[in-house]
Amino acid sequence: MKKLFLILFIITFSTTSCDNNNFIGIDNPSATIDNSINDFVWKGMNSWYNWQENVTNLADSKDDNYDSYYEYINSYASPEELFQSLLFDTGNTDRFSWFVEDYVEQQLAFQGVSKSFGLKLQAVKINTDGDVIFYVRYVAPNSPASEAEIKRGAIFNAINGVLTTTSNYSSVIADLSEETVTLSFVTENNGVLTNVEDKTITAVELSENPVHYTKVFDNINGKKVGYLVYNGFRSSYNDELNAAFADFQNEGINELVLDLRLNGGGSVLTSAFLASMIYKNAGTDDFAELKFNSKHSDENKTYPFYNELTIFNIDGDITGSENINRLNTISEIYVLVSGSTASASEMIINGLKPFIPVTVIGTTTYGKNVGSITLYDDPDSDYLDVDSANSSHKNAMQPIVFQIYNKLGESNYYNGFTPDIEVVEYEYWNSILPFGDENEVVLKAALDAISGLSSKPILKAKNNNSIELLEFKNLDNKFEKEMYLDKHYFIRN
Repeated sequence: MKKLFLILFIITFSTTSCDNNNFIGIDNPSATIDNSINDFVWKGMNSWYNWQENVTNLADSKDDNYDSYYEYINSYASPEELFQSLLFDTGNTDRFSWFVEDYVEQQLAFQGVSKSFGLKLQAVKINTDGDVIFYVRYVAPNSPASEAEIKRGAIFNAINGVLTTTSNYSSVIADLSEETVTLSFVTENNGVLTNVEDKTITAVELSENPVHYTKVFDNINGKKVGYLVYNGFRSSYNDELNAAFADFQNEGINELVLDLRLNGGGSVLTSAFLASMIYKNAGTDDFAELKFNSKHSDENKTYPFYNELTIFNIDGDITGSENINRLNTISEIYVLVSGSTASASEMIINGLKPFIPVTVIGTTTYGKNVGSITLYDDPDSDYLDVDSANSSHKNAMQPIVFQIYNKLGESNYYNGFTPDIEVVEYEYWNSILPFGDENEVVLKAALDAISGLSSKPILKAKNNNSIELLEFKNLDNKFEKEMYLDKHYFIRN
């Protein structure tokens, strides 16, 4: 009897073990995988995607039977096609995840390295005739644009000799994605555009310091005001950002104007470092909290206000650390924003609001309260390790995997932050002034608020009722509106 019991126990144990490992009925699948990257796409998304439980085709049972699973993933002609099919409520809930063709290129772009003219532009329809102009919002130092002596506020209305109108807009702007382009610059007087000169520029690989411009205004109604144009939360420039705050410390500023109009986001950790430079009581409380899907709830993490920041190189490796230069003399912050202000920039606004007054000036922000990680083709690391990734390709994924909250559990800015003081920059398209000019329309609104004055009106462009902002999302750098975690986030102590 004891021998019979032992045999039955072994049979039962063996059967249970096999069942737990999903081997029953799938030992000899008749189908094969046509493209192994499709398998990586599905399994990576099944593990990490923020909305995994909401997507029927990402159900855990989908790969229980190999034959049906292989047939399913083989039905997609490319990994990117499969990836797009797995996004939850595409264009609405998840308008942020993307498939990565070359993760080396992406990692460089996250640190501000990309092939570029060194320009950021805004397109505007300026009259009822449908004429379209572009004004220059930003010129990167030491770029093809700066070498061509193109300045912020410059206006052009033709690309490669073709005048831009609402009727040909979509086709003409495609030339801005070419390596070389000729722009026809104009001046404006009483609504009349006069050609000044053509400038031809060729894109080169640039490494852009996001700490673009700093200034201290010595006497704004008796106050010293620090002004910072900060264009991206790039972790390889943490020390440059900290150095800017050292200058503000030495100047003894009373107020801070943080210009994030061109800042689409970046490193979550760098956002926490910046908040720690701003909030005078930092070091004693939490700035933000990240929440992952139920499979990775162990990765949920609270970001404190830090006393020390980490220095990274362009490869994301830690090279040092230094004490944070904290402002102890300000009790309010003024943030300049636009529709280009996204993710980690909005995290600054949301995270600081429970602690200090945050006055938002400009136009409604982009609205991105979620963030991503890069997933690589390495199942052994749960798709996190780039060093062990399948070397036969450079494909990766950048799916949304977490949502971010402030200390009060607030994360309700999916539609962006509405400004406390609205200033519509593009309505002044013919009078865009340099960063730091006291009469630059958005900065002026902040300085007037600090002075306790109602902002005095600046003359808008004529035909204001017919002016319309035009988007050209197809030319946006998808790396610019991102909130991501660096590779050290998942390292266990």
